[in-house]
Amino acid sequence: MPAHHSSLWRNRDFNVFWLGQALSVLGGSISLLALPLLVYDATGSVVQMGLITVVTGVTSIVTGVFAGHVVDRTDRRRLMITCDLVRALLLGAVPLIWLAGLRIWVLYVLTALVTALKTLFDVAYVTAVPGLVRADDLTAANGRLMGTFAVGTLCGPAAAGFLAAGVGADWGLGVDGATFLVSAVSLRWVAFERDGSAEPPAAKPRAAEPAKLREMFVVGFRFLWSHPVLRPLTVLLTLLTFVTMGATDLLVYRIQHELGQDAATVGYVIAASGLGVVGAAFAAAPLRRVFGFGACWLGSVALVGAAVAGTGVSHSLPVIALLAAVFMFGMTLGGVCSMTLRQEVTPDPLLGRVTSAFWTVHNASGPVGAAALTVLAARYGVPAVSVAAGVFCLLIVGAGLLTPLRGSRVTAAPARDVVAGSPARAAVDAPRRPERP
Repeated sequence: MPAHHSSLWRNRDFNVFWLGQALSVLGGSISLLALPLLVYDATGSVVQMGLITVVTGVTSIVTGVFAGHVVDRTDRRRLMITCDLVRALLLGAVPLIWLAGLRIWVLYVLTALVTALKTLFDVAYVTAVPGLVRADDLTAANGRLMGTFAVGTLCGPAAAGFLAAGVGADWGLGVDGATFLVSAVSLRWVAFERDGSAEPPAAKPRAAEPAKLREMFVVGFRFLWSHPVLRPLTVLLTLLTFVTMGATDLLVYRIQHELGQDAATVGYVIAASGLGVVGAAFAAAPLRRVFGFGACWLGSVALVGAAVAGTGVSHSLPVIALLAAVFMFGMTLGGVCSMTLRQEVTPDPLLGRVTSAFWTVHNASGPVGAAALTVLAARYGVPAVSVAAGVFCLLIVGAGLLTPLRGSRVTAAPARDVVAGSPARAAVDAPRRPERP
């Protein structure tokens, strides 16, 4: 086993963090399927499913505007624990609320609150990982975290399907709430190298508030725009998000409505897609080391496009499950590579704001895309919409070949020490320079 892999197993703080998030990810994977199933059971409408996804996307965008500022100015561990505890309370209450009868409006409110907390937690999560591992271990650490997500993706949807068929999808959300308690407890045992609180809000005078607001909205975006690889990556990922945020809704509607299968079958198919996450989690580090960031990311988009188109036109459940796994492989490979790239080239004091800005920009198109795709699917059917979405993904790949993404290879070492006001110093190295993992 390579030395950088074995060093992760000896890293107590990272392993506690990793194991605590493993159970939380399992609960999140249950909710990923339980929520659309709950909406579909209550309304029977794919448009309502799409609207819940829109609420998720809009809330994520709004929260993302200030999430990075909050993360960079507070104790990251304390923030994550608070987010976990509040989400545990909100999701744990769903089965009790459902006992009083179907309340679809409750799901909209709860989805917005949980999404806001999730956005804050996820930004803190990304910024915390570089404080737990060495720079050389970042890709491997992110791959292992994605591998944990894969286990949840394998087991969670199947569990959600059984829960929905047995006691109701509302209990799937309740189980997710319980896992957040475990995550909160585990975080109490993790010590981060950096807590992100070098400049607590209380230390700033009143006169500095306008500067704070400028930082909240501008600094992260400015860094993204000044970086020759992050800039085209953000633009292209915005286009990709437009056609992928509603993918789960389309898959659920395709299997249940157009193919006439039950919730348990949906769970099996989505669980099978977790195999793609497992494969990508293990393959991300060696693929990026050999081919570089650009080739891996553009290749992942090509796989996503082919899988989206094929899933919509196939009538075979095994084929749909296989294509769903290809879709998740592509999404995971691209996600690991882009997250590692941001961690490598962004100074730690800016990482929260850059991550938040990155997510806010590229997620902005998601709600519009989810609404458009689900409305079009209700009118024209999933096959036509899926083929169009797949072609759009291939056009994104073509556009990416005209940008610096084509041959980008990024090294982590110089950028980790770059000063906050000099984003140009975090630029990519020459394309032929070997890349550090």
